[in-house]
Order: sequence, then C-alpha cells, then structure tokens
Amino acid sequence: MISTVSHVPDPAVRRLTATLYGYAFLSDLVLLYPLYVVFFADTGLSVGQIASLFVIWSAAGILFEVPSGAWADVLSRRLLLCLAPLVAAAGFALWVLLPSYPAFAVGFLLWGAGGALVSGALEALVWTELDRLGAVGRYARVLGRARTAGVLGVVLSGVLAGPVLAVGGYPVIGAASVLACLLAAIVATRFPEHHAPAAARLPIAGPVLAAGRADAAPPRPDQPDSAPPRGPDEPDTVASADPDDDADLGWWDTLRAGVAQVRTRAPVRSAVLLVAVVAADWGALDEYTPLLALDTGVGAEAVPLLLLLLWAGVTIGGLLAPAGERLGSRGYAALLGLVGVALAGGALLRHQAGFVLIAVAFGAAQLATVLADARLQARITGTSRATVTSLAGMATDVLIIVTYAVYGLLATAAGNAVAFALTAGAYLVVALVLLTRRRRRAVVPTGVVAAVTPGRH
Repeated sequence: MISTVSHVPDPAVRRLTATLYGYAFLSDLVLLYPLYVVFFADTGLSVGQIASLFVIWSAAGILFEVPSGAWADVLSRRLLLCLAPLVAAAGFALWVLLPSYPAFAVGFLLWGAGGALVSGALEALVWTELDRLGAVGRYARVLGRARTAGVLGVVLSGVLAGPVLAVGGYPVIGAASVLACLLAAIVATRFPEHHAPAAARLPIAGPVLAAGRADAAPPRPDQPDSAPPRGPDEPDTVASADPDDDADLGWWDTLRAGVAQVRTRAPVRSAVLLVAVVAADWGALDEYTPLLALDTGVGAEAVPLLLLLLWAGVTIGGLLAPAGERLGSRGYAALLGLVGVALAGGALLRHQAGFVLIAVAFGAAQLATVLADARLQARITGTSRATVTSLAGMATDVLIIVTYAVYGLLATAAGNAVAFALTAGAYLVVALVLLTRRRRRAVVPTGVVAAVTPGRH
C-alpha cells in the first residue's frame, strides 16, 4: 500500500475542512427538504404533476452539470460554490411566495442549476487545495466527513421541520430554508483557492486507485505516464505534469479538454463510470424507501423513524472512509457485494427489521461512493478537473433517471420489494466485473498489460 506523507501546517488544513463541513451542513439544512412533496400536494398538485417536477429537476441537473464544471475550471470554483446556494434560495423563495405549478417548475430549474454549480467544483477545489498543501492522502476521509455533515443537516431539517411548520406554516419554512442557503453562501467565501500545483501528484492508497504494492515507489516528476510497467495489483500513477497541457484554456476549450480526457483515457473513463453506477443506484432507491416502509405495515407516522435509521447508516458510512482506504480491489468488490445483498435482503424481508439491513447497505454505499470519487480525482490530470467530475455527475443523473423508469416498471409488475431487490442487483454485477477484470489482469504478463493499457504511451 502506498501512502502520501503529509507535511502541512495544521491551520491550513483546519481552515479548509472546517469551511467544507460548515458549507455541507448549511447547504442541506433546508427545512423544505422533508416537506416539499407535502407542500405540493397541499397546493393541489396531482401525483402526475409532482412526478413531472422531478423530471424537470433531473433534467436541469443534466443540462447545467457539464457547462458549470467548465465554468468552475475557467472562472473560479469558489465563486460557483458561493453562487450555488443563492440560486437555490431564489427557487425556494419563489415556491413560498407564488405557490403554483409554474413557480414550482422554475424553482426546480433553479435548484437543479444550483446543484450543478456545486457538483464538480467542490470536489475539484478540495482535491486541488489538499494537493497544494501536500495532504491529498486525506481526500477520502475529508470528503466522507463532508458527506456526513450534509447528512446531519438533512436529519436536523427533518427534526425541525414539523415544529416550525406547526408554528409558522410554509412561509416560515421557506424563510428558514432561504436563510440556511444565505449562510452557506457566506461560508463559501472562506474557501481557499489556488491554481493546481505543477509537481507530480503521489498516488494514494485504497481501492480508489486499485490495490497497490506496499514497496512501490512514487514516480519522479519527469516520469512519463507509461514509464514503469504496471503489475496486476499496482495502482495507476497520476502525474500532474499534465500530459493534456490544458492550462489557460477558454471555457469551450476547457470543456473539450475534459470530454477528451474521459473519451481517450481509459483509467479516467472507467473511474467516471464507476462513480456513476455506484452513486446512482442507491441514490435513486432512496426515493422509494418511504413506499417500502409503508409496505411493511407501519403507519405514516412511523415512516420518518425508519428513514432516520437509514440516514444513521449513511452517516457511519461516510465516517468509515479512512478505514475504507485500506481495502484492496477484492475488498472494494466485496463492499459492493454487501450493498447489493443487504439492499435485496432488507427489502424482501417485508418487515421493519429489514430496514436494519438497508441501513447497513446505505452506509456501505456511501463509503463506496466516497472511495469511487477519490479514485476518479486521483486519475484526472490537467486543469479540467471540475469538468471531468461534472461529467461523472451528469452520468450519475442520467443513470438515476433510468433507474427511476426501471423501478417504476418493476414495481408496477411485481411490487416495491421485488423492484427494490432487482434494482439493487446492479451492485452485484459491478462487483463481479471488478473481480473478473482483476483476475484477467493477474493472468496476463506484466509487460503485456503495460503494452496494451490505453493512455500509457
């Protein structure tokens, strides 16, 4: 296992991480989160209209995802992180001031745009700053804790939403949501931002880079990407000597450079696909957990308690990122297998106790998502980091929509439990693919692997 030794002033790291955690917490401390579907129904919208709003929301994310990543690379990642909560706040304000289907649709467009501004820019800024400070090996644990801070914001929103609604109604709920967004924008101004360092980046440990040998040496700054023949268990080495050399490009050229990196570099492309598949499946299934809870026979008032159990699992999963970095490629495949089996088993139990298994699965899925993102960041080169990350976000959004559609068809034919279990099977497929690729690599001579691996010449 290769580890990155960090020699960095603690205040610099503390400022970055404290800002990140505060931003993540406030961005998700939105009291409208647990109530917006109820709000729409109370306004008189039908189920079909509400479903169409979700489509608009997802489409907005896909539309703005990649262009906003290029903006982040060309303009300022910190600027986009400041603007994102303000755009979302405008949408929330519109909802409570003019409650109607057109206002809800515009609000979802704004909310989707705000999410796209954050996606890519946040991960790229954090990776670049940690890299500049020599602490890039902390990325996975920092990102995991940031995801946990966001979950805590969601949980607190769920706790506060009911009492606040009883006291002040939807106008106060909307005002509190807008206030949280404004505070998040203020916190974002404290993010440091510098250009990517020119020195070579060291590979970090974990399945995020594939399991590496403990005695492997880091590359020299002048080493080409294809320099050492790679063994079956050696990690991909990411050099930021920038073989793409896309510095000082305009928006369009930066966008093209990011797309070209995904299209021409197999390690980056596979990392993008892994992020999309791992994040999309459980992200889509999360929306159907209330229906799964009702199918167990509990009343509507008990549903939030079962969902709270799931968020507890997600919180623990994010905090386990440092331990997850020690997993090898087999361990990562086993983690995905655990997600698939626990999701399917918990759903097919058709009992409240099954939510314990689903909570375990959600925690493992959160960990797998963080590690997949770290793997992607370690493989990106050049200055189009946010653009490439946004491409992964767009792929995730597309797969989420596909999962919604597949789940709907399966649930109509066989019910929620069967649909949930079959959809979770995607994790078993990915785990099998990872294990198969590892075995194939292990039986091919090292020199042959190095010769046929794209992007190493």
